[in-house]
Amino acid sequence: MKVVNGGRVSELLGGIEIPKMFHARQTFAKEHISPEEIPEVVFRELSQEAFASRVKPGMRIAITAGSRGIRNVDIITKAIVDFVKSRGASPFIVPAMGSHGGATAEGQLEILAGYHITEETMGCPILSSMETVELGMSERGRMVYMDKNAYLADGIIISCRLKPHNAFRGPYESGPCKMMTVGLGKQKGASLVHTDGMGVIQENIPTMAKVVLEKAPVLFAIPCIENAYDETFKIEGILAENIMEREPQLLKLAFEKMPSLIVGKCDVLVVDTIGKNFSGTGVDPNITGTFSTDFAHGGIEVQRTAFLNLSEESHGNALGTGLASAITKKIFDEMDPEKMYPNCITSTVIKSAQIPCVFATDKEAIQFCIRTCNGIDLDHVRMVRIANSLHIGEIMLSEAYYEEVKAGKYPGVEALDEPENLIFDEQGNVTTPIK
Repeated sequence: MKVVNGGRVSELLGGIEIPKMFHARQTFAKEHISPEEIPEVVFRELSQEAFASRVKPGMRIAITAGSRGIRNVDIITKAIVDFVKSRGASPFIVPAMGSHGGATAEGQLEILAGYHITEETMGCPILSSMETVELGMSERGRMVYMDKNAYLADGIIISCRLKPHNAFRGPYESGPCKMMTVGLGKQKGASLVHTDGMGVIQENIPTMAKVVLEKAPVLFAIPCIENAYDETFKIEGILAENIMEREPQLLKLAFEKMPSLIVGKCDVLVVDTIGKNFSGTGVDPNITGTFSTDFAHGGIEVQRTAFLNLSEESHGNALGTGLASAITKKIFDEMDPEKMYPNCITSTVIKSAQIPCVFATDKEAIQFCIRTCNGIDLDHVRMVRIANSLHIGEIMLSEAYYEEVKAGKYPGVEALDEPENLIFDEQGNVTTPIK
């Protein structure tokens, strides 16, 4: 694609003013588990007799590790590995991420390495393979698959994050059941979970999870829940036979701990960086309101959205671009279809991989979003800027919000300075830091 800086598009957008912006702090509940405390919490949970008795000397234990950017995931995983070793068993890690990493064993190892999960750092083998075994049919008539290495282990520990999903709603969203069916199902299993579409996935996940729990050697799950600051809030062990009952209860807690853009509405949302380490769809639509399906809702009410950069951790997987009104050439040039499209083929959700309008600079992407909004006051544009969808404790708001924030209209939002013009470098990239 030929994207020109200084051409006719630049001429049409040149007179569009970008509003002055000010830094703001959003305050949420801050209770959390510090990284230093995590090993002790994991050991305390798993040292309970009901859990510890299931890890016996000499057993080969598979521990799952996913593709999401979970805070402290390396510390949590290492603590589980160390616990298994303390019981005289032999742990190994299995990438449980469906089709992510380009649906290749090598790509999934690359993702884990990006989270500092390697054989050296974890002190145990990592067995990465796309080979699966058939476990049986679910009550909905879907074959259930599982990673062969995990299935052949003497026991499986499901380690994951438990949180609201970004494309559907149900009692079981992102958590142990999804990890067992989509993550451990590898590309083949994940594809079957999604095959009926996002309108039915909330039925496929629990019915297929029941097959996993019946046919595979799952010992227990130990999911984590994060607070609004992307910090570890809770780590809880769940015996295999209790997962179906406990997971929906913990999902309600996860919803309560989610952050939000407290102002609720804006004309334009600017996201500095998108990526798979922030959300499966590059940005978490539960924050940004940019959903890839009609089966979930929430987040800020917004008319136009600009995405400016792709994270290094995404390795070219630019899923989420299709949820934007505008992206930059920087993102476009880094896209790797070999990393992106396997997700779409597996999930059958293609919107997040589609290509929106592409602009040469950050400035023009933002100007385009302002110019194409309908029914707004161009002298009082309501614009929100965030670093990414995972870290929204500190944000930027346009001048139109300033007096409202100072007057206390948005409890939990505090102005940190006064509105000023955003600064852009010679290449048109925004350089004003968010924090």
